Amino acid sequence: MPKISLHSILQAANRETARLLHGRIYWFCILIAPVITWIFFLSMMCQGLPTDLPVALVDLDNSSVSRELARQLDAFEGTQIVAHYGDFGEARKEMQEGKVYGIFFIPRHFSADATAGKQTVLSFYTNNSYLIAGSLLFKDMKTTATLASGYVLLKTGLAHGQTEAQIRAKIQPVVIDSNPIGNPWLNYSVYLNNLILPGILALLVMCVTVYSIGIEIKEKTVKEWLAAGRFSITGSILGKLIPQTIFFFLVGLLLFVVLYLGMQFPVNGSLMRMAAALFCLIIASQALGVFMIGCFPTLRLGLSFACIWGMLSFSIAGFSFPVNAMYPPVQALSNLFPLRHYFLLYVDQALNGRDLFYSWTHYIALLGFLLLPLLVLRHLKWSLLHVPYQP
Repeated sequence: MPKISLHSILQAANRETARLLHGRIYWFCILIAPVITWIFFLSMMCQGLPTDLPVALVDLDNSSVSRELARQLDAFEGTQIVAHYGDFGEARKEMQEGKVYGIFFIPRHFSADATAGKQTVLSFYTNNSYLIAGSLLFKDMKTTATLASGYVLLKTGLAHGQTEAQIRAKIQPVVIDSNPIGNPWLNYSVYLNNLILPGILALLVMCVTVYSIGIEIKEKTVKEWLAAGRFSITGSILGKLIPQTIFFFLVGLLLFVVLYLGMQFPVNGSLMRMAAALFCLIIASQALGVFMIGCFPTLRLGLSFACIWGMLSFSIAGFSFPVNAMYPPVQALSNLFPLRHYFLLYVDQALNGRDLFYSWTHYIALLGFLLLPLLVLRHLKWSLLHVPYQP
């Protein structure tokens, strides 16, 4: 078996660097595609939360109380009353056509029944086909309904001679002091972009790793590549991946500059530890890429494997749906995705600023992916030398 030498690795690395610099597809995947995704996602979520979501108002009461409720609802930053209807059917048609995301319904005689001590009902409807819009509008409408109840109790109590302090103690005996940790602004850009953008970078790393090996098979330059590494598959793989690692890591650091220095996203821990987590994510993704092309040593199947696995990582990493709420087999499967460990490191190091003692296992887990190529290297070398290219 050929021995690995520093000279053979450097020779293979020089060859790969030349291919990277002269290959348009590498430029696109390593630099252009990440920058495009940064511009797209960061500009799309630049406001942090959606604002002025359209709502239809159906006010059958048309009293001073109902108009005050409408003004309070419209005053919320996320809600904007764009239309007033005298019939619920018209408002429902608007929501079904997607012109409004919610309906706030005030029934007839609402203020008269409420002040007379009769039970009355405020109704609101949200279109939860748009999950974020529906959830935000539901919160604003529920708050308005709660304020309406308090407003009626206040007016009724004052009419019976009670003081405002006595009435407020009955309306809200326990005052809630809410303090969101890590992301107190409830900014969706902070929550999502810190994970979506590194996740896209990891997906590109896997695809480029698979492509850079698979294209050698397709273009029948395998022997030239292996000769540069003195026919050591380990040295040839290292020589091929080291330049890619450097380029991708530099792009990842540029992303950190944009997120943490340019846009001032919160970092309550160490940026060095986050940089280490990013580096581990990149090399873990490369190791997965080598494993994938080793299992399916054709360009088409290897890229399909990489794309499927990379896209699944966004669903199973835990930032869109908690892993603890998934089925136990899926919870165990989530550990096979590097993005899952990066997500936990981001929560510990960037958001919570925890000590390294609580996070070191996830660094080790990412480095553990480096063992995967060892399972397929011998099979990969045999396939490179003996299996013809299959389009």
